Amino acid sequence: MRPYWLHAYLLIYTPLGLFADSRVTAQWQQYALGMLTFAVLYLAAFKAPKEQRVQVWICVGVATCFEIFCSIVWGVYRYRLNNVPLFVPPGHGIVYLFGLLAARTPVVLRYGRRVAYAVLAGAGTWAVLGLTVLPLLTGRIDIQGALCLPVFGFFLLRSPRWPLFAAIFLIVSELEIFGTSLGNWAWMPVAPWTHIPSGNPPSAIAGAYCIIDASVLALLWSYRVGLNTIMTRIRTARSPRIGPSFALLRDSRTNSGEVVSPASTNLI
Repeated sequence: MRPYWLHAYLLIYTPLGLFADSRVTAQWQQYALGMLTFAVLYLAAFKAPKEQRVQVWICVGVATCFEIFCSIVWGVYRYRLNNVPLFVPPGHGIVYLFGLLAARTPVVLRYGRRVAYAVLAGAGTWAVLGLTVLPLLTGRIDIQGALCLPVFGFFLLRSPRWPLFAAIFLIVSELEIFGTSLGNWAWMPVAPWTHIPSGNPPSAIAGAYCIIDASVLALLWSYRVGLNTIMTRIRTARSPRIGPSFALLRDSRTNSGEVVSPASTNLI
């Protein structure tokens, strides 16, 4: 159990945090829960390498933008206080950290891609149930979750970061089931704009993290390219160059047989 203690800790904190939010009656209480969740993420992230910690905090920013768009603007789901709770951004960081750390777990190292196949089978089963059996129990057909399945399956089977997506499916399934059951948020029966029917929650909604992960990596790449460009220009600007007149003087003195010292052609 020792290699999985952090994963277990995050899996336990997630439903406890959602239960606490379901009992919140004042906005300041939700703010307090958000600050606690930020603290949990900050401390847990120290167990990850620096490179992964950077990705986690970029994910917090990217996921917050997605939350504002999907919940406030699009309205495909709504939180119970009609806001984006403060615990949600660090909650996305916890989900992402959970996935990033999965690549080093013994089950992934031992069984490899068989883990991905098992997760995909679980996601596929849920998607099929969302189209067949669950509508009889909930009165909602989950086409939106089924549409997310091909995206999730593609990244799970083709991406070298497949352990990230496999682990994210587990923790996202947990938080979605608890979050919707406790009334922290609810997915609309029919999505605005697209008019696609949805389960509560959609089955393979973890596929949305494929887009978030791609956004995180794109921002990280852009930052590195931009930083390298800036540093290269700074180094180039600091390097003294020989102007045309000095180069002409040096060449003429060389052709005349005069010994030219390097210092005599220096700009300083």
